[in-house]
Amino acid sequence: MKEITVIGAGLAGSEAALQLAKRGIKVKLFEMRPEKTTGAHKTGKFAEFVCSNSLGSYDITNASGLLKEEMKILGGELIKIAFENQVPAGSALAIDREGFSQRVTEIIKTNPLIEVVNEEVTSIPDTPAIIASGPLTSESLAQTIREFTGVEHLHFFDAIAPIIERDSIDFDKAFYASRYDKGEASYINCPMNEEEYKKFYDILINAPRIELKEFEKDAKFFESCLPVEVLASRGVDTLRFGPMKPVGLVDKRTGVENYAVVQLRQDNSAKTLYNIVGFQTNLKWGSQKELIHSIPGLENANIVRYGVMHRNTFINSPRVLTPYLNTHNRKDLFFAGQLTGTEGYTESIATGMLAGINAAKLILGEELIALPEETILGALVHYISDGQHENFQPINSNWGILPPVELPKKERKNKKMKAELMAKRSIEILNTMKF
Repeated sequence: MKEITVIGAGLAGSEAALQLAKRGIKVKLFEMRPEKTTGAHKTGKFAEFVCSNSLGSYDITNASGLLKEEMKILGGELIKIAFENQVPAGSALAIDREGFSQRVTEIIKTNPLIEVVNEEVTSIPDTPAIIASGPLTSESLAQTIREFTGVEHLHFFDAIAPIIERDSIDFDKAFYASRYDKGEASYINCPMNEEEYKKFYDILINAPRIELKEFEKDAKFFESCLPVEVLASRGVDTLRFGPMKPVGLVDKRTGVENYAVVQLRQDNSAKTLYNIVGFQTNLKWGSQKELIHSIPGLENANIVRYGVMHRNTFINSPRVLTPYLNTHNRKDLFFAGQLTGTEGYTESIATGMLAGINAAKLILGEELIALPEETILGALVHYISDGQHENFQPINSNWGILPPVELPKKERKNKKMKAELMAKRSIEILNTMKF
């Protein structure tokens, strides 16, 4: 009987194992807990929710909600168990985390095609495998992954700047330019006068920060990616001589030399998302929103990803993975979950599902599937495997990664209509596909 190894029994690994088993593939599922802990997990059960017990909205006019609907269509296993263990939370899919984890563990351990091995894996198997060891991958396995992917393609600490949807930027204030007009005018620039800068600085200096967990406190930040609030604490003008330097950035409409400038860099090939340059931060999300909305041109910005600074092992997926979630260097080696640079519980389950489906297809000699970019999962996988990325950072599901839909001119700013059309398009596409 054909067999595949799955490393990690978290959300992604558990989903992948169940997808393989229901296709008749024997699975050897490795999980180092409870023999070896991560510092974040509390039990040795599978698919444990570490932080929140919410998978986010299940309304299909929400990007996360549409992803859940896509998983249902594709035959996701954990999403069914999640709904079976749902607790009241409005339109959010919150679960009884103990009941959910217990049920996943029972289903896996009683499946005759899945063999559970409670020990740490320290090297990449030379047989077909899915690595879903998560953001707290053990040091030994991480070192092996580093050797396989290349030193520069494995990261151990997230230093992520907020990401903004381009269509929500006010271009009556913002302008395109590159410093000193060198090359293409590829940056979006939000200029500030002295009064605006001091208001911004005051919000930044006084904003509350997220406390690092115990297992993260020994992590060291590189000087080149310090949190913006740490830079600001060095002096009121530090940012004006760093990431907010105004020199060489003049709005040709006004000719004014600004006091400070916030730059945004293109984040995806569709040019729908832009990240704020140099704004990696550990501020609480409410404070980040207040701070970003104080920037001229970003008063109504749609923030699709908040900045974070935390321990998170992830590979440089655009250089390592194909749209099937297997590697360029080894077609029988797949990655899934947060290790790929997808953020969020729902996203972890979804990539585990796709990796499981494609690993089974590979072993069975069938054609692998790359989902269309018009679907949330297809767009998410395209984003993390897009070789055009120069500064890859993890991301979760959001409307900004999908190809745009045509809206009547008077409805261009109607977010609900836009979401409804995107959801309808995705569901229609998936319902016509064969898996």
